[in-house]
Amino acid sequence: MPFLTAALYKFVALPDYRDLQAPLLAHCEASGVKGTLLLAEEGINGTIAGPEAGVRAVLAWLRSDARLAALEHKEAWADSLPFYRMKVRLKREIVTLGVPGVSPTRMAGEYVKPADWNALLADPDVVLVDTRNDYEVAIGTFDGAVNPATASFSELPGWVDREMADGGLLAEKNGKKPRVAMFCTGGIRCEKSTALMRDRGFDEVYHLEGGILKYLETVAPEASTWNGECFVFDERVSVGHGLKPGNFTLCRSCRDPLGEDDRKSPLYELGVSCAHCHGRTTEEQKEGYRERQRQVELAAARDEAHIGVRQPGTS
Repeated sequence: MPFLTAALYKFVALPDYRDLQAPLLAHCEASGVKGTLLLAEEGINGTIAGPEAGVRAVLAWLRSDARLAALEHKEAWADSLPFYRMKVRLKREIVTLGVPGVSPTRMAGEYVKPADWNALLADPDVVLVDTRNDYEVAIGTFDGAVNPATASFSELPGWVDREMADGGLLAEKNGKKPRVAMFCTGGIRCEKSTALMRDRGFDEVYHLEGGILKYLETVAPEASTWNGECFVFDERVSVGHGLKPGNFTLCRSCRDPLGEDDRKSPLYELGVSCAHCHGRTTEEQKEGYRERQRQVELAAARDEAHIGVRQPGTS
């Protein structure tokens, strides 16, 4: 597999983040690297892929900044590039929670290493919360995890507040808040979600260090409490234990992950629609997607990459 993928993030004060955009993009392009990196005053987040030498050159360039010297990343290999373009975007938050004053650098919960995660979850008094979006949870999660059924990460604070009410999963019992464990794909959302819990008065809050990806990379399948596959935000779509590419594909209309049964639906049309979105697009839109799919197939026949057109909800 000739292409290296690196997922990375770090919460750190970057008051000059706007000045970093152009040189970072230029260095990525010069190194033959593609993907998306987000810059904000609170840090950096994203995934890049390309030839091994190019990816490592970008990582070294980032770490040459003293503020990013301790930047960690997770690696995976692919036999084709999982991205078509290189983007460096400026954002208000590198992961959008929308709660002012919640600072992962000051308030995040306690890290739990993957090797110790199962032992924590064996405690029946621990409330295990999957902080990801509902379409991610649908294809895989840990045994016993609570699904907040959120469509976006910014909906999580509302769910927390509702569950803190009398009778909720996070309500006080005998004057004490429950112990809470949280997890996400690579760890970044948990940095913020555990900081949110600390802000809400929870004292015992834990999160999986390195996220699901590090767990799947390091914990043997026979010892795992993970069920299914893990959604990833690139052309691999999903991965399993050992970070091996999974069995899901993407609907090119709504971007939802599709399993084998989804692809058997009479509403599924390659590159055009699936059962999740068929009723939400017009016939004119579907015809546009059909034309795009024809161009994709023509490009594949010529052994060329086709980057497609902008998808709904993306930029």
